[in-house]
Amino acid sequence: MVSIILAMDEKSIRKESSSPCRPVEHLLDAQPGTDSVPARIEELREQLCHHEYLYYVLDAPEWSDARYDAAMNELRALEAAHPELVTPDSPTQRVGGKPREGFVKVAHSRPMLSLDNVYNEEELRAWAERVAGGLAAGESPRYVCELKLDGLSVALQYQASARGAASLKTGVTRGDGTVGEDVTGNVRTIRSVPLQVSVRALQRAGLPSCFEVRGEVVLPRKAFEQMNREREAQGLAPAANPRNAAAGTLRTLEPNIVAQRRLELFAYFLLRGEDAGEAAGEPLLETQSAALAALREAGFLVNAYARTAESIADVLQFVAEAEGLRDGLPYEIDGVVIKVDAVAQQRRLGFTGKAPRWAIAYKFPARAGLTQLLEVKFSVGRTGKITPVAVLSPVSIGGTTVTRATLHNSDEVRRLGVRIGDFVSVERGGDVIPKITEVVSDATHPRGDQEIVFPAVCPRCGEALVRTEGEVDLRCVNASCPARLEEELRHFASRGVMNIEGLGEAMVAQLLGHSAGENAATGGEDAGSQDAPFGEMDAEGGEGVEPGPARGALVSSIADLYDAEKVNRASLLTLDRVGEKTADALLEQIARSKQQPLQRVLLGLGIRHVGERTALALAEEFGSMDAIMAADIEDLTRVNDIGPKVAETVREFFSSPRNRALVERLRGYGLRFSAERKARGSSLSGLTFVLTGTLPTLTREQATERIEAAGGKVVGSVSKRTSFVVAGAEAGSKLEKARQLGVPVIDEAELMAMAPVRSALV
Repeated sequence: MVSIILAMDEKSIRKESSSPCRPVEHLLDAQPGTDSVPARIEELREQLCHHEYLYYVLDAPEWSDARYDAAMNELRALEAAHPELVTPDSPTQRVGGKPREGFVKVAHSRPMLSLDNVYNEEELRAWAERVAGGLAAGESPRYVCELKLDGLSVALQYQASARGAASLKTGVTRGDGTVGEDVTGNVRTIRSVPLQVSVRALQRAGLPSCFEVRGEVVLPRKAFEQMNREREAQGLAPAANPRNAAAGTLRTLEPNIVAQRRLELFAYFLLRGEDAGEAAGEPLLETQSAALAALREAGFLVNAYARTAESIADVLQFVAEAEGLRDGLPYEIDGVVIKVDAVAQQRRLGFTGKAPRWAIAYKFPARAGLTQLLEVKFSVGRTGKITPVAVLSPVSIGGTTVTRATLHNSDEVRRLGVRIGDFVSVERGGDVIPKITEVVSDATHPRGDQEIVFPAVCPRCGEALVRTEGEVDLRCVNASCPARLEEELRHFASRGVMNIEGLGEAMVAQLLGHSAGENAATGGEDAGSQDAPFGEMDAEGGEGVEPGPARGALVSSIADLYDAEKVNRASLLTLDRVGEKTADALLEQIARSKQQPLQRVLLGLGIRHVGERTALALAEEFGSMDAIMAADIEDLTRVNDIGPKVAETVREFFSSPRNRALVERLRGYGLRFSAERKARGSSLSGLTFVLTGTLPTLTREQATERIEAAGGKVVGSVSKRTSFVVAGAEAGSKLEKARQLGVPVIDEAELMAMAPVRSALV
């Protein structure tokens, strides 16, 4: 049996909901004569709150735009005359006028973990069996099924106001799951987010005045299409999909731009607030279904398509219905989230290192479309890699118009046997970049007749391309290639590297003295790259800065960002649509980036094959840039996660006079070139471990840290060279392979005896 929490008709559900604010009728007919000004202001706020809820959450407006504007204008006038009466939760305060100068890092009350995925009925049933195995004998779970919205997660903290209501305090992005960014000013612009939950709404929902809400911010399809029309009019590449556009929008430094994008937030978790002490971040109610109902009663936008299910058969029925709804929804979804309903059962099931055991995401199959390959362009990545990009006749796949797809490299072109003019199947799945999966040839789809010819010279700078022995990729080795410089700067400034807010696509183009969007597509080929693929909207807050005509470049390398003679207030003000506030904010961000740790600086240098984990390992092992630069191949390969190939590219990078000069310039500008070395024992030196199954007390990450701290190395697959396999509950094929190869198998207790904890830093 399937129990419906929220009816399948989304619009009717919205109309059934109660307002979070006390409806006040016909207040516009009243005049502030005998009533006091404070009372009139409070009445207007309640009335505007009520009608915002009707319009933005229930999709059931009762007022005309003119009547709403009249009430808002009256409130603004009264607050302007009495500024001492302005409160943060007033409807007039949704959009602040002053741009942010950066986003402060904020720790979450509880980690915002990701979900494990399943892709078919067999995998879903296997998950359900693991759930049943974690509960008491005879105990059956009930499930809650919700649409998996394709957006970004945020956490909202509400606190008690002077009037006993709950006012929005902070809005924080998911970030790395433990620490996010404070985007409160931007969250306030989202009309479906209540700035205040009234006392009456709290009572109706059974909530305290201090609580936390977690939800998904999405960009509706219509808003996404409008945003792309605006970007194309500005000469910018269109955003790849609504999810990345929503992420970029929420991290924009200008709240006015965020307000124009019409983001929506769907609430899905209700947790204890900051006043709960150690219990902060714990579920507030006893079931997930009760939490969804309470959120709805409190005035939050809760997705209409949610059900409780008594069995996996009921869950599969919901999955099938949800997939059928997918193309007709006004927002993107990519699957269904299934959660164990009872919080008590959730607690017993617990978590793995990265995900709750009591929840799973059922991912829909990738969607494909048939279209014609019109031409192939070649993009230049940050390290010079040449990537063939298929230019397609526009095709709608799952509500998104696709005009480009990656062909990866010459090997992939040969494997597909694709030619220009061919009709091809294009798939858009969980990956951001659409890809060609096959050539379609039949009576109605004739083959093309033009071979794809790879260039001999760089399409941007004209330098002869080279292919390294043993590699399939062509590369431009010109360090001054404008395409390489553009990608290098964007990578260096990106959030996961030096985190320079405001240095986005259009700003980088202007600093380099050319127009944005000249490269056919970005490379993104290197480990740890944060490049935005295929026109993905930049997440660094750079949109709104239009590219101008070609002019002299302000920068020619990443080091020039810190050169006050080249990048200063006066030089930035010569760029198109860069005002004093934007210039000052960017300069502040550049200065702040000097405090990023050594591993971020290493990552920003763009060394091939050096991603986030490798950069951290280098920083912790050697402790300084000088020691890394002096290390030879043997020294480098002794570091965990670094094999001969990576060691060679690191050595090659620091052997280049140009690169060493770049490093010295960065040193001179005050970037951090030292780090705390991680103390490592030697009890496991030279030993290689593979982890499999669920350990009794250690997470996968904790076990890895323990092994590495003792000098050992953790790898992902079992071979004859593996020293030990550490096996826990539900160990799978890796355990079988270890037995076949005669590799010793140990448990958690034996591992802990072999690798005592070492926590000191030297």
